[in-house]
Parts: sequence; C-alpha cells; structure tokens
Amino acid sequence: MDTITSYAHIKHNQVSVNGEIIFQSYPSLSLPEFLSEAYKALGVSYPKFHKMDAQCKLGFLCTEFTLNGTSFLTENDITKTAIVLSNAASSLETDRVHQHSIDDKSNYFPSPAVFVYTLPNITIGELAIKHKITGENAFFVSEQFDAGLLVNYTETLIQSGTEASVMGWVEVDGTNFEAFIFLAEKQKYTNKNAIFKPLNKTSVITIYNQTIWTH
Repeated sequence: MDTITSYAHIKHNQVSVNGEIIFQSYPSLSLPEFLSEAYKALGVSYPKFHKMDAQCKLGFLCTEFTLNGTSFLTENDITKTAIVLSNAASSLETDRVHQHSIDDKSNYFPSPAVFVYTLPNITIGELAIKHKITGENAFFVSEQFDAGLLVNYTETLIQSGTEASVMGWVEVDGTNFEAFIFLAEKQKYTNKNAIFKPLNKTSVITIYNQTIWTH
C-alpha cells in the first residue's frame, strides 16, 4: 500500500474533498444542525445515521464524502481493508452526556443508547458495519493530528496482509469539531478521480493543510 487516492476534510461548517470545498453552511449553525445539512447534501439514505452520536455522525459523513465517486470498496478486498482513526478527546463529548444522565440521583436513568457511544472505537464500528469492512482496526488518542502515527501503524498492518486502509482524524469536543479521512491503497487503480499521492508523513500533512477555508 503506497498510494493515497482520495481524502475529505470537514471543518468550520464546510466539507472539502481532495482540497476543494464542495459544501458549506452558515457558520452560525450548531454542530447538530450542520451535520444534518451535510447529510442531506450527501444524498444518501442510511436511517441508522440519525441514532448515532455526533462523533460517529461526523466520521460517517467524512468517510462517505471521501468514498463518494471512488472505486475503493469494489477494487479492494474488504477483508483486508483496515480502519485506523485517531483524535484528542476520545469519546469525551458523549461521556459528558452520559455523566449528566447519572448525576441526578432523583432522576437516575442512564441511557444504553448513549452509553454505547462512550468508546471512541464505536466510530470505527459504525463504518465497518456500513461498508462490511472486516479487516484490522485501531483508534488512537493523541494530543493533535499525528500523520506519522497513522502512517507508521498502517505500515505495520501491511506486513500482516492489509491491502487498503481508511485512515484519519475524527474529533468532537464541545463546539469544536473536525474530521479528516483519507484512503490508502496498495497499488494505483484506474479511478479517474484518484489523486495518487505517495503514502508518507509528508504527503498526509500536505493534503491535511491543502484546503483554503472560506470562513
């Protein structure tokens, strides 16, 4: 696996695919409002989306925008496709919601529907279920986006047979949110929309910083 073929970046209530902003909403929209608008713009029908917490919704949307128009899932063996994600806050945003539900002893009613999202790797699980990906997976927590960590770990997976990977950063912490997802493949495919960047730390940092945000 030596090629990055597509990526998407969600930040500042905007969605960028391969460096070009393809969707944006009002900066004043809250995160739930923005996620709803982005979901409508994506044009997919996936009812389970509405049951996810904010972090899973963000990771789902960024991954769907990354995959849209590519042949990634049809040209790769999904049993040898990995999902490797990271963030800084783990599942803190949902942890707060869960904690709030158990703080009031007179109205103690922790919700299983919330509790299930108090692990960050549930984001990986949602992606794996949606696309039936059954390869290796890992979710790392680091202070900031660490391109080297993702690339180095994926290289270790290659040694054990991984042929493709969905990789990136999915972070929700209060009003702060960002998702950056990129696809890495073992060889260059014929997809005309592919960007074909070498999979290394420098390339990942370059595409991470490529989008010029409008607000």
